[in-house]
Amino acid sequence: MARLLFLFLPGLVAICAVHGIFMDRLASKKLCADDECVYTISLARAQEDYNAPDCRFINVKKGQRIYVYSKLVKENEAGEFWAGSVYANQSEDEMGTVGYFPSNLVQEQHVYQEATKEVPTTDIDFFCE
Repeated sequence: MARLLFLFLPGLVAICAVHGIFMDRLASKKLCADDECVYTISLARAQEDYNAPDCRFINVKKGQRIYVYSKLVKENEAGEFWAGSVYANQSEDEMGTVGYFPSNLVQEQHVYQEATKEVPTTDIDFFCE
């Protein structure tokens, strides 16, 4: 199903026809390195394989490096998830795909910036194409 996505930037409005679905939110807040959540928090290494249960998540193989962009704030009995992308050889399908993965799956190797900014999540954080 096509949906219209409105992006509002200072002095600019963009309207795009997008095919996809808005999935349930995993959390209402996330921790980021900056207010816009654009800077990389850390580089982590997967300690085991992970198969994504749906389109909000990414597949990860043991040993792969993952750039971490945000950390969802844990709510109730929900698991603790981080958002990131796999850093891999260009031939691998997962490279560049951003999605969620369980935080206990990885070990941070290098912290670039501390995730100190608490930011509300939005519907687009859980949008699947």
